[in-house]
Amino acid sequence: PARLLTFTVALRTLNCFFVQTSFVPDEYWQSLEVAHRMVFKYPWRFSLSILNINNYGYLTWEWAHGLRGYSYPLIFATIYKALQLLGMDDVKLLIWVPRLAQAVLAAFADVKLYSLVQHLENAETAKCVYFCQLCSWFTWYSCTRTLTNTMETLLTIFALSYYPIKGSKMASSCKYLALVALAIIIRPTAVIPWIPLVFRHFLQEQRKADLILQNYIPVGLVTVGTSLIIDRMFFGEWVLVQLNFLKFNVLQNLGTFYGSHPWHWYFTQGLPVILGTHLPFFIHGCVLAPKRYRIFLMAVIWTVLVYSMLSHKEFRFIYPVMPFCIIFCGCSLKHLKTWKKSAASCLLLSNLLPALYTGLIHQRGSLDVMSHIQQLCNDSYQSQASVLILMPCHSTPFYSHVHCPLKMRFLQCPPDITGNESYIDEADVFYSNPVGWLNKEFYDDTLLPSHLIFFSVLEQEISSFLALKGYEKTATVFHTHVPQGRVGSHIYVYRK
Repeated sequence: PARLLTFTVALRTLNCFFVQTSFVPDEYWQSLEVAHRMVFKYPWRFSLSILNINNYGYLTWEWAHGLRGYSYPLIFATIYKALQLLGMDDVKLLIWVPRLAQAVLAAFADVKLYSLVQHLENAETAKCVYFCQLCSWFTWYSCTRTLTNTMETLLTIFALSYYPIKGSKMASSCKYLALVALAIIIRPTAVIPWIPLVFRHFLQEQRKADLILQNYIPVGLVTVGTSLIIDRMFFGEWVLVQLNFLKFNVLQNLGTFYGSHPWHWYFTQGLPVILGTHLPFFIHGCVLAPKRYRIFLMAVIWTVLVYSMLSHKEFRFIYPVMPFCIIFCGCSLKHLKTWKKSAASCLLLSNLLPALYTGLIHQRGSLDVMSHIQQLCNDSYQSQASVLILMPCHSTPFYSHVHCPLKMRFLQCPPDITGNESYIDEADVFYSNPVGWLNKEFYDDTLLPSHLIFFSVLEQEISSFLALKGYEKTATVFHTHVPQGRVGSHIYVYRK
C-alpha cells in the first residue's frame, strides 16, 4: 500500500540520520571510497570524457588482488557523478546521499517483506512481521549503511518475495534467480543461504530441463557477463572477483589474519546478539510456523553452520538470514493473542535503547574526527597541511569524507599472501615500538605531518615525541564507553 510505503520511507530516512556511528571499515573502504576514486580519480585506460580526473583517491589491498568487484561501488559512483554534474558534490552530500539511497531501498524491502507474508498468510501476520522488522535493533543499526552485507540482505528480501513457495502469488523463477545472482555478484557469500532454497526449488520443479535452460543458464550468463565487463573496464583486465574471493576466504582461509573465533561463536554469541530480544520469539515461531516455512529455518541453520566452519567471524556476515528469522518472530507474535500488545511493547522498548545507543553513541569518534580533518580543506595552507592517522588501520573513512586532495596517510595492514611466516604489517610494527617507529619514519623534521590523529590510549606512549617535535592538542573527540586494546575512549587531534 502507498501509505505504508510512504511511512516506511519516512521512518528509514529518520533511521539513516539516527545512525551516526561506525560499524566496520568495509562500510567506507569497499564502497564509498572506491566510488569516490572511480569518479574523482581513476587511471582510466580509455579516453572517456565523462570521467573527471583529479589527484586523490585510495584503494585497499583487496583491489590490487582482485578480491572485490566494482558492481556495488558503481551504484554510489553513479550518485557521485550525478552530484558532480549538478555542481552539488559537497562533502556532506557525498556522505549522506548514498546513505539515504540505501535507506529508501531498505524501506522498499520492508514493504516487500510485509507483502510477501500478507500473500502467504494474512494481513494480521504481515503486520506482526512488519513490526518485528522495524523494531529490530540490528536492522536499525545496519540497514542504512553502505555495506555489501546490507545490499545482500535487501536483495535477499526482494528475491524471497518471488521465491516459489506453496501459497505464493508472486512467484517468479526468473525474477528471484536474477536477484539472487545480483546479490552473489555484489557479495559472493550471498550464495550460502540460497543453496538449500534453490536446491528445494529444483527438486520440486517438474520441468527441470526448462528451469535450467530458460532460467539458470540465461540468468547466470547475463549477471556474470555484466560483472565481468564492469570489472574489465575498471581493472583494465579480465578478473573473476567471485573466484578470487572464494579462494582467499574459503580455500586459503586468510581471513583469520583479521581475527578468529571458536566454531560455536555464531550459535552462542553471533545470532543471539543480532536477534536480541527477538530470540525467544524466533524460537517460538520455529515451533508454530507452518511446514512450508521449514525451508527458511533450514536456510538459517545451514548459513550459520557454513560460517561456523570459517575461523574469521563477524556479526554482519549472518545479517542476510535476519529476514528469515523475522518471519518466524512475526508468526510467534501473531499467535500470542491476549499477550500480543504486552509482548510487542516489550519488544519495542527492549530494542529502542540498543538501537539508539549503537546508532548515536558507540564508536562515533572515527566519523566525528573526519569533520576536523575536512576543515583543513578550507584553510589557506591546505597545500602544506598533511595528516597521519596513527590508529588501527582503516579505523576512519578517508577521501570520501574529506573530498579534497589533502595529504593523508594511515598505518597499513595488508595480510601476507605469500606464506611468509615472519611477516609483520606496518600497524603491528608501529604498535610494538611507537616512538621508535616515529623517529625512524621522521628522521628529518621537514618530513613531519602537520596533524597527528590517534586514540587516547596511545597519548602517554608517544608524549615525549609530541613534546619534542612541538605538537599540541587541538581537539578531543569522544569515541566509545568501552575502549579495548588499541582502541581508546577518545580520539585526539594534535597539530604541529
